[in-house]
Amino acid sequence: MKYNERIREIREERFLTQQKVADLLHVGQRTYADYESGKIRIPIDNIMILARFYNVSMDYITGASNVRTKYPKE
Repeated sequence: MKYNERIREIREERFLTQQKVADLLHVGQRTYADYESGKIRIPIDNIMILARFYNVSMDYITGASNVRTKYPKE
């Protein structure tokens, strides 16, 4: 699964709007929609924020793994 599909899937599982996640990332809703559609790439910093927020590993968010592991604690 591609990361843009994964971030949409996770967001929808939690019944969040694109606007809510865009606010978390400090971007506009249209920009976030472009992340999910694959029109523009999501910056690594925002992937890290989403991984922490959703408590899943970056490997899972990016599609490098299909195993939903928790975000590592420091």
